[in-house]
Formats: sequence, C-alpha cells, structure tokens
Amino acid sequence: MGNTPLYNALQGHLAKGRASFHTPGHKGRFLPQNLYDLDLTELPDTDSLFEADGCIAAAEEEAKKLFHSRATLFSAGGCTLCIQAMFRLAAPQGGTVISSRVIHRSAVNAMALLGIQPVWVRPRPDAGPFLAGRLHPEDVEAALQAHPEAKAVYVTSPDYFGVLADIAGLARVCHAHKVPLLVDNAHGTHLALLEPSRHPLTLGADLTACSAHKTLPVLTGGAFLNIGDTELSRKLNFAERAREAMALFGSTSPAYPVMASLDLARDWAMEQGKTAWNTLAAQMAKIKETARTRGFLLPKGETDPTRLAIGTLPLGMTGEEAAQWFRERGIEPEHEDGAYVVFIATPWNREEELTRLEMAVAQFPGEAQPVSPAPALPPLPPVRCSPREAVLAPQEQLPLEGAVGRIAGEAACPCPPGVPIVMPGEEVTPECAGFLREYGLTALSVVK
Repeated sequence: MGNTPLYNALQGHLAKGRASFHTPGHKGRFLPQNLYDLDLTELPDTDSLFEADGCIAAAEEEAKKLFHSRATLFSAGGCTLCIQAMFRLAAPQGGTVISSRVIHRSAVNAMALLGIQPVWVRPRPDAGPFLAGRLHPEDVEAALQAHPEAKAVYVTSPDYFGVLADIAGLARVCHAHKVPLLVDNAHGTHLALLEPSRHPLTLGADLTACSAHKTLPVLTGGAFLNIGDTELSRKLNFAERAREAMALFGSTSPAYPVMASLDLARDWAMEQGKTAWNTLAAQMAKIKETARTRGFLLPKGETDPTRLAIGTLPLGMTGEEAAQWFRERGIEPEHEDGAYVVFIATPWNREEELTRLEMAVAQFPGEAQPVSPAPALPPLPPVRCSPREAVLAPQEQLPLEGAVGRIAGEAACPCPPGVPIVMPGEEVTPECAGFLREYGLTALSVVK
C-alpha cells in the first residue's frame, strides 16, 4: 500500500509472528470476520446506546446475568467512559472522594472535570519490592472518619501487575459509613469467570468499570459499567441514572462492531467462559511456579491467577531489557518497566504460545542475586489547589529543579512503583523532585 505509515506499521508488527501476551484479549482469533459489515449507526432496528430500549437494551439485560448485577451497560468508549460515569453517579456535583493513590489518569481527569476533591490514601507496600501494594480497609476507615463529608471511595483492583485488594473488607467499611465503593476493575472483567469469583461486584462493590477488551474477546474500546445489586446502589438510584451519566461523556456515534463484540463475548463467557478461564489459571500456575523456581520476583498475597508479572532485577536485567529478550524469542509482553515485565494471557493464547512463554521463563539467563530494596516513597506533598483548578489552568513545562515549590499541573507516576508521586494541584516538594529524578524524570508541567 502507499503512504500509510500507521497501517504499514501494524502489518509489519503482525508479520513478526510474536505470541501476543498483551491486550486485546481476543488475540485476533475469536471475533467473526464480518464485523466490518456491522459498522452501522442508530436505525429503527439497531437501537441507540444512550436511549436503549431495543436490541442494545436486550443485550445489556443478558449481560446482567453474567455479572449478577443490578444493571450492566455497554461502553464503546472504553473503561474511561465507565470511570467518568461512576464519578458522575457518586458525586454529581463534585465534593470529596476517598481515593487510592494507585489510579489511572482517566480517573484524575474525571475528578478534574467534575470538581471532585480527592483525599489520597496510599497503598501499603505488601505486594513485594518495586510494587505499589494494596489499599487496606483500616486506612480507608481512618480517612472516612477524618472526612465524613466524603461521597465515595475509589480503588483500583486488580492493578496492572494482578495485585488484588481486599474488596470485601473495603466494601464493609464503605457501607458502614454509607458511602459507595467504586472499583476500577479495568484488568479484571474475567475475574467473574474464575472459581471462586474474584470479581469486585461479587465481593460487595457498588459500581465497577470493567475494560472487557483487555481480557475478553472484545474489540478495543469495549467495556462494561456494572451497577451492584446493593442496598446503597438502590438507595442512590444508580441503575436508573447510569445511562444519563454515560451520555454526559460518551460519543453520540458509538461503534456498533465494538458493541456487537461485547454481546458475542458475553454469550461465549456464559457458555464456555468458566471452563476456559479455570483451565488457563491452572496453566498459568505452572508457569508462575517455573518463574519462582528460576528466581524471578512475583507479587505477594492474593493476585489474579492468570496474570504473569515477573520481577527481573534479581536475574540481572531491568524489565525493559528483559522485555527485549522475550521479544527476540517471539513473545510480545504487555508492559515493561525498570523492574517488572507483565504478560496478559487469555484462553485465546494457543498451547504452543503458552509453552513458548514457559520455556523462555525457564531459560532466562543469569543467576538469582539479592536486590537492593526499593527507595521509600517521599511524604505526600501539600495540596495547594483542586485538581480541576490545576488541570484547567495555563501550564508550562519546567526542569524538575525549576518545578520545586510550584503547583503540579499533571500527575508524575514513575514505574516502578506505579504510585503517583505528585498529583495535579499538589506542591512539588524537594523530596518529590529528588525521587522523580532518581527514576529518570527530568521535567514536569506546572501551573503558570
């Protein structure tokens, strides 16, 4: 083809023949080839996403059965749209939200747009070296006692590395304070299919944003907004208000192939999903044991049984160096950073690909050595203005040295550990600047 650099790059990548251990979950092997023909629009017999009362509403009604939800809505705008809708439902006029510091930038931006003031709670570093760890119920309890005006609690679980929070414990604390628990479950849609279910809706969450395309056979951009069948969600009319909340942010031209893929994946999940995912969990347990024996770091505590996150520093490579080593052996990972490589496996990875991954893990070079502990995070910086004021204000990019004492206009989140060191609206302290410099960051956007 002619001057089509993006198209050519995509074709060139496919030609490398690497095993896909990254999103999307379908791995190019599940969806029918005629989805191109389904690129339609709102017609009398195709329904309309944000006024659904026909086939889309019927498909969403079926999706409720998969998640045992009070309501499940389709999103063709990714998990971002679901996160925006969750905040709109819980804090429609802004206000205080207790939030984990492990957070996607889409959630920070949604807070800014809605005038939400977060009260940050840091996770405890209980998942092992170079990982963010988990938000603990006791810390959320303390935050809620200090901020009785809070409208909700927001947490990410699982995180990118498969680390699972104590959602049941968090839900009990939230409901005792009569506030809803909102969960960014972007990487955990499939948890509903594992035995026992580890899906946050099953464990008591009131709202979940589930990025289905990450692990299910769904086109990129397909997600589910799930409303839990809880006393609080009924009292706050989440199910009745959810479609309006999504319409506030969503495109009026949602992609029908994406929505169709959500419907197809849901049907597959209800027919075959539990068998397929529990089989995969057993296969991945074997690969994890190989990694542990070989000397890799693995996240501690409860984790997604199917997510492989391996710390490579004990074997003498950074995550970036290790990822390139895996690519040279025909394996494309999902993520790499200074300490870890992450692989996303789904039932659409072939047996040969899983074997290829296991052999590569077993043959990884180097001998396991102790690693230096990760540096301690600096104290949370003082808040000087709201995220909304900071994000919408004029900004300038400064070297880190020049940013000290100024108000951050963006989040600075080195990986590892995947915890934002400074957030929009916070003062850039010397301690924060020093920590960021150690991880290779040299500049930051600040409020003018």
